Amino acid sequence: MFFLREHRSRPEFWQGFREQTTVAMGIGAWGLMTGVSLVQSGLSPLEAVLMTLIVYAGSAQLAAVPMIAAGAPLWVILAAAFCVNLRFVVFSAHLRPYLMHLPRWQRMVTGYITADLSYVFFARKYPKPGATPDELAGQQAYLMGNCAVNYVSWMGASLLGIALTNVIPIAWGLGFAGILALLGVLCSLATSRLRAVSAGVAGAAAVAAIALPLKLNILVAIASAVAICLVLEKLGPQDPSGGVRRV
Repeated sequence: MFFLREHRSRPEFWQGFREQTTVAMGIGAWGLMTGVSLVQSGLSPLEAVLMTLIVYAGSAQLAAVPMIAAGAPLWVILAAAFCVNLRFVVFSAHLRPYLMHLPRWQRMVTGYITADLSYVFFARKYPKPGATPDELAGQQAYLMGNCAVNYVSWMGASLLGIALTNVIPIAWGLGFAGILALLGVLCSLATSRLRAVSAGVAGAAAVAAIALPLKLNILVAIASAVAICLVLEKLGPQDPSGGVRRV
């Protein structure tokens, strides 16, 4: 986070910072229970700390740890983590026009620290890349403000969960607060019929395919939502300029 200094003087940074704090408690609760789960699944505290600091992906961690504890082959563990995190490929493709002006190392660091809710807040705030260098800098500052809160909330709570693993039982279900935070953001983004339909289709597909191994139900949900949106946009009414009118 050492390169945040160049962004902190911009108002967009603090706007992103403030907006991300609205879900910081849910992120922290989710991170806390992830930290507890890592140790209670069989990792040593040192292994859990290293995994938290290096991986920085709760869903991938929770998918991989039971397999590690069960002695699953390495390729199975990597495949599961890859499938769970495929959504970040979509995030990266969307963020590319916003970040291509940055040095490669800075793009890589930004990709590492950008999590689900940081991306969601950013995409809602900036539907299009800035037209000038100053606008692009402001957008990046906003993203860094979001990411700073998300990173500190997740890492701090996860490390606390690892330290207090024998004090905080998983049965408390604090991770459910993180799910509620995600649902809250999801509902705020469902601002059109098309978005609402895509969310409903994705949820239904994920539940219907929940028996698939390696968390493949997530891929089924993504593919289903994308497919139905493409079909609906193609069949939807056209605007006067020849494009598709959003519903």
